[in-house]
Formats: sequence, C-alpha cells, structure tokens
Amino acid sequence: MSIRNLSHFFSPSSVAVIGASDRAGSVGATVWRNVAGGGFRGAIWPVNRRHASVGGQPAFATVGDLPGVPDLAVLCTPAATVPALIGELGAAGCRAAVVISAGLDGDAGDGRTLREAMLAAARPWLLRILGPNCVGMLVPGIGLNASFAPLAALPGRLAFVAQSGALVTAVLDWATARRIGFSCFVSLGDGSDVDFGDLLDYLAADAGTDAILLYAESLRHARKFMSAARGAARGKPTLIVKAGRGADAARAAFSHTGAMAGSDLVYDAALRRAGMLRVFTTGELFDAVAMLARTRPPRGERLAILTNGGGPGVMATDALSDAGGVLARLAPSTVARLGEGLPALWSHANPVDIIGDAPAARYRHALGVLLEAPEADAVLLIHAPTAIVPSAEVARALLPLMADAPRPVLCCWLGGDSVAEARRLSMDAGIPVFDTPEEAVKGFQQLVDYRRNQALLMQVPGACELAVPDRAGARVQIAALLEDGAGPVGESPTKALLRAYGIPVVATEQVSGREAALAAAQRVGYPVALKIVSPDIAHKSDVGGVALDLADPAALAAALDGMLLRLGRERPQARVRGFTVQAMARRPLALELIVGISTDPVFGPVVLFGHGGIAVEVTADKAIALPPLNRVLAADLVSRTRVARLLAGYRGRPPADIDALCDVLVRVGQLAADVPELAELDINPLLADAGGVVALDARMRLERPPTRGDAGVRMAILPYPDQLERRIDGALGPLTLRPIRPEDAPAHIAFFHALTPLDVHMRMFGLMRELTPQQLARFTQIDYAREMAFIATRPGPSGADETLGVARVVIDPDGMRGEFAVTVRSDLKRRGLGRQLMHCLLDYCAARGVALVEGVALPENAGMHALARALGFSVHPAPDGMVAMRRTLAPNGEAR
Repeated sequence: MSIRNLSHFFSPSSVAVIGASDRAGSVGATVWRNVAGGGFRGAIWPVNRRHASVGGQPAFATVGDLPGVPDLAVLCTPAATVPALIGELGAAGCRAAVVISAGLDGDAGDGRTLREAMLAAARPWLLRILGPNCVGMLVPGIGLNASFAPLAALPGRLAFVAQSGALVTAVLDWATARRIGFSCFVSLGDGSDVDFGDLLDYLAADAGTDAILLYAESLRHARKFMSAARGAARGKPTLIVKAGRGADAARAAFSHTGAMAGSDLVYDAALRRAGMLRVFTTGELFDAVAMLARTRPPRGERLAILTNGGGPGVMATDALSDAGGVLARLAPSTVARLGEGLPALWSHANPVDIIGDAPAARYRHALGVLLEAPEADAVLLIHAPTAIVPSAEVARALLPLMADAPRPVLCCWLGGDSVAEARRLSMDAGIPVFDTPEEAVKGFQQLVDYRRNQALLMQVPGACELAVPDRAGARVQIAALLEDGAGPVGESPTKALLRAYGIPVVATEQVSGREAALAAAQRVGYPVALKIVSPDIAHKSDVGGVALDLADPAALAAALDGMLLRLGRERPQARVRGFTVQAMARRPLALELIVGISTDPVFGPVVLFGHGGIAVEVTADKAIALPPLNRVLAADLVSRTRVARLLAGYRGRPPADIDALCDVLVRVGQLAADVPELAELDINPLLADAGGVVALDARMRLERPPTRGDAGVRMAILPYPDQLERRIDGALGPLTLRPIRPEDAPAHIAFFHALTPLDVHMRMFGLMRELTPQQLARFTQIDYAREMAFIATRPGPSGADETLGVARVVIDPDGMRGEFAVTVRSDLKRRGLGRQLMHCLLDYCAARGVALVEGVALPENAGMHALARALGFSVHPAPDGMVAMRRTLAPNGEAR
C-alpha cells in the first residue's frame, strides 16, 4: 500500500489492547503484560467484554467505551471478531492495528474470507494492519512491547523485520544475550497489508535506524519491494536472510532458462540488484551488521593475513580461496619493510607468519607495515595464545593501530579463557572479532560482497547507442505466431524475432521436406547444418536430429533420410513439422554460450547467461540478472560465471568481444521488457570470439499475457518509458524531451559544467564544483516507478546528444506527493525551455495520480518564483527561510 499512517506503529501516544486478559497462559494476558510492563509512557487501555478490570487496571467493554482514540490497537481476539473490530476502530479514528490473531483464512459468511473482510473494513479509513498471525512489534526506545514475545528488546539502532514468528522470539533471545539493541523489532506475520516494501520505505527515512535487517521466507509485490529495497540500500546497510533456498522450486521446462523460474538464483539476482547484502544464517546477519557498523568499507578485495602460526594462516587462506576471495600479493618493498623487524624465519609472503614466539612489538611492526601497504585492502589478524606473551598484552599494543587504521582490520583471537581479555578489549574498541579464521574470512567476504553490490548500485555506464529495435515488426511476428496458439516456437521464427532486435544470427531457413531443403541449401550456401523441427523434441541432438558440415546435396539428402529413419524408430509419436537449413559457422576458436529469458513467478522476466552447448546441464555454469540491463549490469552478469575467465582469453587465444556479448544481453533485456508474451527464450549456442557473437540455435515459448497494456507491468524493475518521449519546436529549434537514462551520465556532467556557480548555488543550495560519482548515479540512474527526470536534448557538436535542461520529480511512496526541481543550462535561459520541461513534468504527475507537486527555492531565486507562479503554483515564504511552491493537480493536470 504505502507508508501512510505507519508512524502510528512506531510512535503512538496511546495503545489499546483488545482481548486483554488475566487468564494465565493466554495470548491476551501475555500481550497485556508486555504492553503494561514495558515502560511505555503513553495511555494504555485494556478492552475486555467480560471483565471490569485487567491486571488491576479498569477495562473497557468495547472500542466505543474507550476514553479516547487509540493511536495503536493490538487485537488478540478470535479471528471471527477481527473484521468488525477493525471497522469500529477505523470509524473511531484509529489508524494502526497489530492483529495477533490467526485463522483469518476462514469463511466470513458472505463469500469472503475473514482476511478479505478485515482489509475491506480497514480500507475506507486508511487504517494500516500489521499481521495477522504475527508475534507483534517492539519499539524499545519508547518502551513499547506490543507483542507476546517472552523477552523485551534492548534499545539500539538496528531495525529487524521478520516473517517467521518462531524466528522472531529466537532471535530476540539470541540478541538480548549478546546485548544487541534495536530501534524496532517487527513480526510481519501474513503481511496482508503492511509488508516488507512498506517497512523498508519507512525505515529508510527513520533517523533512529542505522541498518535494516530482514528475515524473509517469501516475497510478494516484486516491483514495490525492489523500489523500496533499492531506495533503502542507497542510504543505509540493508541485509537479508532469505530462507527456502532448496532446489525443489526448480522444474522441468521447455527450455534451459525456463528451469530457472522460481529458483533461488533469481532471489540472489534481485537482492544483488537492490544493493542489499544477503546472508544465510541469523548469526551471519548480526556478524555482518557488526562489521558494517564498525568497519570502514574496503577499497578493494585483497586481504592480508597476519598470524603467529602457520596452521591458522593456511586455514584462513583455504577459506578465502573457497569463498572466491583474493589474497593480497605483497610487493617486494613491503616484504623488505616487514623483514626489517621480523626474524629470518618469517614466511616472507602472505600470510605473514611472524612465528609463535612473537612479542607485542613484533606484532606492532608487522601490522603497521601491512596497514601502509597499498596492495592490501584489509588485514586479518590471527593470534593463537602462547605462554611467552599474554594475548591481552598483544591486544593493548595493537589497539591504537587498529583504531586509527586506514583500512579494515579484523581480529581472530583463537582459544578460550586465555584470549577472553584480548577479545573484550578489541570488541570494546569497536574492532570486529571472530572465533575462527573461517568465520573471519566469511566476515571479510561479506564486506566485499556489500561493497560490490553498492558499487553496482551506483556505477554509471558509459554512453552506448544501440540501434533502435524493430518493435513494430516484432509485434507483427508475435501476433502472427499467437494466431496458431501459445506454446513452443521453433528456430526459424525465433531467429526472426532476434534479428528484429539486432541480435546476430546465422542465416537459417525452415523448410517442409527434401526438395525445399535442397533449394534452401543452395541459397544459403554449402556447407550447411540440418536440424529437425518438432514440438515434441526438446533436445534435437538426443535423437540424432542435428547434422553438421553437410558439404553437398547428396550429403544433405542422406542426412535428411537418416534423420527421419532414426526418429521413426526412436520417437514414432513425435510430430515432424519440417527442418531448418542453416549456414555453417566456421569459428573454431569460439566459445559456446547460452543466453535466455525465463519468467519467475515473483520477479517476472529474468535474463540468464552461462556456458552453453549440449553439456549445459553438466557444466551448470550460469548466472541470472533482472532486466532491464545496461552494459555495466551485463558485464557484471558475465563476470559471475566461470566461463568469463575463458572469454578473457587463455593460452594464446584472443579474448572474446565482450562489448558485443554485453550488447546481446542488453538487447535480450529489451526483448523481455517489450514482449510480455515471451515466457521463455533459449539462445544456445551463442558463439563468441574476438570477431563478435552469433546465435546458432534459438527457440522460445509464448504465453498470452493475462492482461493487455503496458508490457513493463510484469517487470520487477520498470524499464525505460520510451512512450514518454516528445519532440518539440521552440526558440531553441527542434528538441527531444525524454526521461533520463543511465547512459546520459557523460552528458549530465557536461550539463553541470555549463552551469554558472550562481545557478549551481540556486539548484543545490550550496557551492559545488563537481558531481560526486554517487550524486551522478542518483541523478541518472533513477527508479522510474518512484521518480522521473525529463531532460531536453539535441545533437551536440560531436554528434552525441547534449543535455540542455532537466525537470525532476521524486514521488513519495504513497504516490500522492511529488517534490520537483528544474534547471536550465545557464546560457539558454529565458527561451521558454524551463516552462516546456515543467509542462511535461506536470502532465506526467497528473497521469500518475499525484495530487500535490511542491518544491522549495532560495529567496533570491526570483526567476524560479516567477516560473512557478506562471505555472499555477502558490508561492509563499516557508518557516525555514526558504520559499515554498505548491500546486494541487486534478487527474487531467488542471490546477484545483
């Protein structure tokens, strides 16, 4: 839904417990005891029809008897009573309710479930519901414990949100024992109204929350979740445990890519794209957040290991290798500096083994050198206790170095009581401490993964102009294919669709029989490949349905006859629709790859890439990404496979054309966005070498989409909305007004440099000479589901588009209010461009249903004030000394 009224959950002034009870062991008694005994300073009212008092406090028989409107209601009553109680609360003015009750899937008696009746009762009042079937929630900072958890949470700055009630109580117990505190602790339960997306939006803006921790078993509303998660992860560490990683969701499918639908790989891809860090246990969750909270992010992935024993150093190295990590290679100068203070028998390499008799001074010397070594991005200190020097003495000697370290330092104090003091000293100083080398390496790799995900979230792609696909031609093809019904589609029509999107394919013709095959081969040119076409055969090579390198008509005719003979013997029921004849691709150094599309039940279309060929299941080398893609995202997708190392070149083989490969992945992402009927696509093999890429074989499966309209509706991430592009004529000549794209980053830098310092001050409310990479990413990599930036462009002197002006609006999660800003290049002012951009923006907001558009300007920005008044905005001084501009919109864009 939205973040509307969520504040009533986290900062209520009064709480009513409906179903509060004194009956020992009941949920109502436990919840009342927790609410009443938690230290909440607001009004607390028990509601119970049968008892005049609860817990020694006067009780109220009904909601109507309460002395005031509760900010928050907690329902512990039987499921059948919940819809009516929600209706009463809403009518009374309550706007937030925690529904502890379970069993709302039962019949309400009017054709609806109790859950549907509850939501219908809440809807007219915008009353928000947490649950049902949840443990409740805790806000320790205000003493609110609206739950039946057995323990209270300690106050802190971590937000924890979980679906599993059992896990909520277990983690609460675990965290309390470790003195871990929370800004809030929320059990979602069934998530019928308030869900992960709502809470991510709220907590991202919560000043009392430094990091957000999630435990999820399933996700719904993929686009809402992705938008909220990307927004939250840009601002603060957002970590998730996603349970249910088993392979039972995978299914046999028409295509290799289709088998990925519902798999855990898709969740991995979505969470990576959102910039979140995924961990796999609750212990890892809190270890990771402790690392992120206490440690500055590493500049890279290279780890230096400092140890007083060879065995622990080897264990850490093995763990790093197993995790795909990078062991820092020490430079000769670093080795020389280390040797100045170490005995002759030290390891002279990484891991840096300083020998078991190492005194504190030896540790200080080695750690100091490693912290200054440019080839190391982080240092792992491993200490095994000895009788020569107390571990605490070593810790005290190193703490000043570790506290001021320019890069992350992780500690592993091996042992028990003998290293307990060293552990305590390190933890008190905010240094991450681990019990084993393996756990320490895992912690470091979590830092690395988080850094990668954040970098990917912020990385700006270079300019990349791909040919515009023939979307109209593709639509005609799809419509013609669907006239014969949905289902599998063979090689020839699939390749025709690929050609419409600029994906190179081998010349291929589909024919019905011998004479047509011979004629097609003559046109294509020998040698040729012959493949059988049958809707009943998924893998043609398994039944001898592929013949290669046919050099002449005789070889082609013999292959065709033999193919039919084998098929009649091995698969007599298979329907034969003909054959494809294609030119042989002579590329002996090419690698066989697979590229495809699958449709996930939660996240919609996904793009697969991996090592292809007939052994694709055996190699099991694949990665998945959510479309739309750009070259940066496509390159990241490729890098997550083992075949990426082969594509980089080896043993004299030149590297493949990675740009051409990435362009294919980008185009396949476009296909996923543009063609909602495309349920599955396999391009296998896609040959790649130094000369480029070409698709040898391809097929697809079509489904009729459940609804017509926007092809991007099913996508978790809204694609570029090209339907919003406009062509206009004005004082500056013909211009294009269109949404901004990530590839506009270079032009946006040039646009910023074309602004005078005064104009930068007017727009940014301060002086700024350069845009930081993070700012550039935020300006150009926008979430089209939550914000919009229209730019005015025209071809520049170099031929590339130049940006002349931009109008931007950021829409709140409710979709009701938008905050705007507009900037025109300093040398192009007073030509009407700002007005044209704002008209475009206001039309967009009205179409989206945004009710209020507002912005702020400096008092001296008279030009902005005048433009706003001319566009129907009210302009008036704001309490903070700024000037506020506001305009309400009717659905047709008219002021009202």
